[in-house]
Amino acid sequence: MILAGDIGGTKTNIAFFEDAKRPDVVAQETFPSRAHAGLEEIVRQFISQHALRVRHAAFGVAGPVRNGRCEATNLPWVVDAVTLAAELGIRDVWVINDLEANAYGIAALGPADLVTINKGAANGAGNAAIIAAGTGLGEAGLYWDGRTHHPFATEGGHANFGASDAVESELLHWLSTQFGHVSWERLVSGPGLVNVYRFLRDTHRGEEPGWLAEEMRARDPAAVISDAAQSGKSPLCLQALDLFMGLYGSEAGNLALKIMATGGVYVGGGIAPKNLDKLKDGTFMKRFVAKGRMQRLLETMPVKVILNDKTALLGAARCAAVRSGLT
Repeated sequence: MILAGDIGGTKTNIAFFEDAKRPDVVAQETFPSRAHAGLEEIVRQFISQHALRVRHAAFGVAGPVRNGRCEATNLPWVVDAVTLAAELGIRDVWVINDLEANAYGIAALGPADLVTINKGAANGAGNAAIIAAGTGLGEAGLYWDGRTHHPFATEGGHANFGASDAVESELLHWLSTQFGHVSWERLVSGPGLVNVYRFLRDTHRGEEPGWLAEEMRARDPAAVISDAAQSGKSPLCLQALDLFMGLYGSEAGNLALKIMATGGVYVGGGIAPKNLDKLKDGTFMKRFVAKGRMQRLLETMPVKVILNDKTALLGAARCAAVRSGLT
């Protein structure tokens, strides 16, 4: 039996899996992350509820992982493979980056889990990449050895943001006065969408009506901006979402070039499925391919949106299966 986990700043998904190639869930539960002192506490609680023997385990965590240890980016937790192995009483425990877990999960997805926004070349093969905007911006690669893909983590979302025009240069300056270092994550993420909106509002590029300000105080402001843009209720929000999607496409194209992702680029995370129509309207792809002499190369790369919100959990299970030799 495989124990897998997807650890996020808000919630932690834990599950038991059986099959190695396309893992089948035997039992699954979601825990509020901040209500617990650490992952060990959640694992103990989950295992105690199920009379199942764990042979292998893997956990995806947002943050850089070194030697099986991660200081979670959005939680006051340290997740350590050695500690978890002792807690579980088993030898094989892996702690991996959450986007690496997503990359492992791609192989477990079916056609209904994906939406194609660029078909690319019919015979596309080679390395692949995944980019995922949500609470933060995650990026990972999949190295192609001629037979199979091997996922690997990056922290590319924290690389320096590069402006492409005068408005983005002004945006970069505006953000640098607040944060100093301006990474892509400051723009391409849920909080990033809010930063883009605030920039447009504060530089008098649109009006914020009272009802919108009130909704943003009462709810997740990124969700409010997205909803108001898609419903057409706020020109300012639509402008923010347009700029955001262009930036998302630009950084996805950057990642595709760096990984040489002729095998495909996957767009994951929570924002993409909720803004699918906007992703498909051409704004994202126009910026994705806008790389000068490399435009034709980028046009050959398939681009697909991941709809399955359990991809990281499936991927953690696949990681355990692959590394333990079960598949």
